Amino acid sequence: MKIENALEIVSLTNSGMVRSHNEDSVAHEVACGLVVLADGMGGYNAGEVASGIAISVIATEVNQRLVCASPTDRVDGEELGVALLRENIQRANASIYHAAQSQPQYAGMGTTIVTGLFYDNRVVVGHVGDSRMYRLRGELLEAITRDHSLLQEQIDGGLISVEDARNSRNKNLVTRAVGIDPEVTSEIHVHAVRVGDIYLLCSDGLNDMVNDEDIQSALYGMQGNLPLAAEQLVQMANDNGGRDNVSVILVKIKGEFAMRHGWRTRLLDWFKQ
Repeated sequence: MKIENALEIVSLTNSGMVRSHNEDSVAHEVACGLVVLADGMGGYNAGEVASGIAISVIATEVNQRLVCASPTDRVDGEELGVALLRENIQRANASIYHAAQSQPQYAGMGTTIVTGLFYDNRVVVGHVGDSRMYRLRGELLEAITRDHSLLQEQIDGGLISVEDARNSRNKNLVTRAVGIDPEVTSEIHVHAVRVGDIYLLCSDGLNDMVNDEDIQSALYGMQGNLPLAAEQLVQMANDNGGRDNVSVILVKIKGEFAMRHGWRTRLLDWFKQ
């Protein structure tokens, strides 16, 4: 099945109940199976600029490279799909850092990022910071990214419990972000997907306001209507205070999308176009 027929993608972003403008940015390119979400930070409008640069760089570069190449091609020992996310998160980092260094009004700006590239019945997930990707499989909701944050380090070190972390004042202290330093290390993982899975990408404006149990309940109950599910998640965050911008991208796996491997089959596919 073609990727655009195998995936249903819905995105929604909202400024929340407190912030005067929205520093989150979202994008998706269903034809190449790409989804990207960024949560900007910085001074006046700088966060919005940083997240916008990140989204533009990643979406444009990945889409252009996949026009004439397959994500399963090998590049320096790894699949192109994996390399593309790593390379273009780094490229976005360089673009944001250069803008912040050259324009005083953007000094110190940066952004978190979470992105997924779906192909060959898998998803490559890349992230920096505390924007997350969750997977709903059956009734089980699981975070498949791990926050780059002070709070997560405290949890990992046994200094604070998960329950106490929900009420911590240190939720927004990230230990890694795109554009702050000349180089950034992104975390990249590959996961097999199943038909029926729903993947949720979100800024911390959602999971800071809504606990995982309520996110699971909303997604599971509305999985047959993704636009309504997205609206419900945003509304829940705003009903609980909406202290930050809130953005979500939902991806539902409607069918298998295994790729045809080998030059012979790809040559036949080319002639059939």
